[in-house]
Parts: sequence; structure tokens; C-alpha cells
Amino acid sequence: MKKLLNYFLRGLLFAFPLFATFFIITMLVNWIDNTLYSILFGWLPFDIPGLGIITAFFLIAILGYLVTQAFSRSLLSYFEQMLERTPFVKIIYTAFKDLTEALVGEKKRFNRPAIVRLTDGVDRIGFITEENLEEYDIHNRVAVYFPHSYNFSGNLFLVDPSFVTPLDIDPSDALKFTVSAGVTNINSYNNNSNTVK
Repeated sequence: MKKLLNYFLRGLLFAFPLFATFFIITMLVNWIDNTLYSILFGWLPFDIPGLGIITAFFLIAILGYLVTQAFSRSLLSYFEQMLERTPFVKIIYTAFKDLTEALVGEKKRFNRPAIVRLTDGVDRIGFITEENLEEYDIHNRVAVYFPHSYNFSGNLFLVDPSFVTPLDIDPSDALKFTVSAGVTNINSYNNNSNTVK
């Protein structure tokens, strides 16, 4: 019985993360596919699984081509300025635009992991997103984003630079370590002695 339980636990260690990953990706893909399918192809008398997400992929790729090749910079700037001047829309649009650029754009922000001293003997890993907050009339603080474990959320803290020590590790390793609640190994953990200036 003990040997059978041991086999079960070993199987669980393999199966659970695999199943959880597959389940989350499947749920996300199905949600995107169903939503876009109902918007674009709701008039069809039959369902074509995957058509919504394939169409969305090509539409976004075409949009990317138009933005980079066909439309002029002045036209795009005018459109963005119009959105950024519209009340309420401005808040949503600029927040999501900045977040998208921080994750996948040229202005990546989640690429500077750091360790922040919270109290004596307690530290937390986060990502320095902004070192200069003078335009907000905030002095002697840096913006550090702390992702939550096993969640797609986090908190932003404004921290005294003397409490923040940049980490010389791969940002994706730092993110995996944080999101996994510290159970994922960090390959090369080198703690810089220098704090943020």
C-alpha cells in the first residue's frame, strides 16, 4: 500500500502541473475563440472551432503591418492623442497601452528585478519600473512592482532607494520564482551590493 501511494504521489507531481497548464491555456483559448467567433461569425448556421482565434491572430498581424508600414506616424499620433484626451477612455487606454509596452514592447519595464527590504529580516522580490518620480513631485522614491504568487495581479510600492538592491538574475527567472511562491529555482542568484541610486 505504501509503494502504491508513493507511485501515486510521483504521478501527481508529473500530472498536476501538466494538467493545470493545459487546463488554463485551454480555458483562455476557448474563451477568446468563443468571444471572437460570436462577434465575427455569429451569423453562420454552424460552428467552426478555432476560427475565432485564427481570425483574431491574422487581424492583429494585419493591424501590426498597417501600423508599421501603411499608416503615417502623424495619423497614428493624432488617433492616440484623440483617445488620450477623451475622459475615462484616457485612463483605460493609457493604462493598458503602458502595460502592453512594459510586457512586450520596446519599453520593457519588467526587466529589472530587485530585492526590497521590508523590515529587518524580511525581504521581497519585485521589479523596478521607474527610478525617477520627480514629475509626480515624489522625491527619494522608486517605483517597485511586486507580483502576487499564483495570480495575474500585484501591487505597486514607492520605496526608499536605500531599501532596494538590484538583482543580477534573469528577469524571467525572477518572475517565475515570485509567481511560484519561491518554489522555482533561480539559476544564477547574484545579489548586487549596490542599492539603487
